[in-house]
Amino acid sequence: MEYRIRPFRTEDTDAVVALWESCDLVRPWNDPRRDIARKLTVQSELFLVAEPDGSDTAEVVAAGMAGFDGHRGWVNYLAVRPDLQGSGLGRTLMAEFERLLTDLGCPKLNLQVRTGNEQVLGFYAALGYTDDRTVSLGKRLIPDA
Repeated sequence: MEYRIRPFRTEDTDAVVALWESCDLVRPWNDPRRDIARKLTVQSELFLVAEPDGSDTAEVVAAGMAGFDGHRGWVNYLAVRPDLQGSGLGRTLMAEFERLLTDLGCPKLNLQVRTGNEQVLGFYAALGYTDDRTVSLGKRLIPDA
C-alpha cells in the first residue's frame, strides 16, 4: 500500500491522539491536545501525518512532529499504527523530516527515546542514529495536569 504524507490539519486531532495512545506515547503529565495546540503555533508545517494514498476517507496511520531551533532539529511523537509498524512507513516519515530539516539548514537531528524501549531504539539505530552519550534533563514550566 502507498501512503501520502501531508501537513497536519486540525480535523486530524482526534485521530492523532488515538494513534499516539495506541502507540503508548501519551503520558499523564503531557496533555496531547495541548501539545498539538502548542505545535500549531510554532513551525506547524513540520507536523506531519500519513494516510493511505487514494483513500476516500482520511485515516491517519502515522504522525510526528519536528522542529528546528537554529542549532538542532528534534522529532517528537513519531508514531505508526501498531499493525503497520515494520512496514517502512516510519522510515519514510523520518526521511521526510530529515529532508525538511536539511532544507532549513539543520546540521543535526536529535530525538529522545524512553529508557528500555528497545524496539524503538532498534528502529532508530537502523536509520543511522547513535547514542550521543548524553543525559536528557527536563523541567516542566507549564503544568498540563
